[in-house]
Amino acid sequence: MSNTAPSTEVAVLKTSYGEMTIAFWPDVAPKTVENFKKLAREGFYDGTAFHRIIKDFMVQGGCPNTKAGETGQPGTGGPGYKIKAEFNAKSHVKGVISMARSAQPDSAGSQFFICHGDAKFLDRQYTAFGQLISGEDVLERIATVPTKSGGGGEKSTPVDRVALESVKIVVKA
Repeated sequence: MSNTAPSTEVAVLKTSYGEMTIAFWPDVAPKTVENFKKLAREGFYDGTAFHRIIKDFMVQGGCPNTKAGETGQPGTGGPGYKIKAEFNAKSHVKGVISMARSAQPDSAGSQFFICHGDAKFLDRQYTAFGQLISGEDVLERIATVPTKSGGGGEKSTPVDRVALESVKIVVKA
């Protein structure tokens, strides 16, 4: 099979709360989709955790500092490089996956978030690159875990670890 049909591939996110499946939007964010798939295939996301959870907004993961034994501040890690933003017309609504970044537009690397609510105020400012096609119940369970205040005072740090055990790229059946 050639690389011309990447839309047949999906990501299966295995969490401590169950599995979620993401379909990609390579038509609007091709480099972002390829970066996510590359990191997933390398096992980069395996053993990380969702470190930032805000009910009715989003759940965020993909930080290597959330792996067991890591000492860096969760939410500050990445793959060692940044990717260029691919802002697009896809709306940040429940189930959409998008790249997390700092204040700099081209600062995304590995961290991503899945919208738990309507976050259209992020449209054209964050790179939306896919959508949940199964596992909305899992998203719901993760988004409603108890949280506590983290370093910045935002009450978004899960009380108990919400593991992202693995991310597998598979061909959609």
